[in-house]
Amino acid sequence: MTTSCVPSRKALSKITTNRLQKELVEWQMNPPTGFKHKVTDNLQRWIIEVIGAPGNLYANDTYQLQVDFPEHYPMESPQVIFLHPAPMHPHIYSNGHICLDILYDSWSPAMTVSSICINILSMLSSSTEK
Repeated sequence: MTTSCVPSRKALSKITTNRLQKELVEWQMNPPTGFKHKVTDNLQRWIIEVIGAPGNLYANDTYQLQVDFPEHYPMESPQVIFLHPAPMHPHIYSNGHICLDILYDSWSPAMTVSSICINILSMLSSSTEK
C-alpha cells in the first residue's frame, strides 16, 4: 500500500530484513533505558519514543524519533530524525534532522538502533542550553 505522501522505497534485502528482525527481538527483550519502540507492521520505518533522562535540561520531556532503514542496512546508515516538535538543541535542526557524526561519516555496520538511541540520548543529556 503506497500513498502519494510516502516516498517509494526499495524492498529491504534479505540480510537487512534478518538484521532488523534480530535487532527488534533484542530490543523487545532489553530495550535501552528511556526509549520505547512503537509497534507497527513496517520493519523499514521504526517510530521510537524518547524520554529525556533525569538530571538534565530534557528530563522527562518526550519526543519521537523516526528511523528509516535503507535497502542495504547495516552497510548504509539509517535516516534518523525527530518528528515534530523536535527538541530545541544546538545539534537538532528545526526540521528534526540530527547533526550527529555516527549517522553520517562515522557510521559503522556494527552500530544498532539501540546504540544510535543511546548516542542521541547522550547528546541531549550533555547539552548546557535548550
